[in-house]
Parts: sequence; C-alpha cells; structure tokens
Amino acid sequence: MTKSISCKDAGKDCSWSASSTTNNEEELMAMAKEHVLAEHKEIELSPENIANIKSLIKVTKRFWWWG
Repeated sequence: MTKSISCKDAGKDCSWSASSTTNNEEELMAMAKEHVLAEHKEIELSPENIANIKSLIKVTKRFWWWG
C-alpha cells in the first residue's frame, strides 16, 4: 500500500508530490508541511488547513503481480 499527496490534488499549479510506501501518514504530513512552509507561504498551517491537507492523502493498493 502506498500513500501519496500532491499540490495538484489541492488545485495548486505546482508539480510537488510525495509518497510513502511505509504507510506512515505522519512522515507524509511532515513532508507536506515542510513543502507548504517553503513554497506556499500564503497558506497558514492552522488545524483546519492541516486537516484539509490530510484529507487529500490518497491510498493506492498494490497487488503482488504489479510489482
């Protein structure tokens, strides 16, 4: 299982994305917060915005025959 997030999912014109194959949502959120602080300074990391960012995380299930 892979979890991923991207700025495009939030409707931003930004090519940033991140994924975690360890199924670690906290690690993925840390990467997203770091990116927002560095590249999207106009976005406040309020609890509401963090919850919205978290809701954008996609889960992709991988099957053994897909590698």
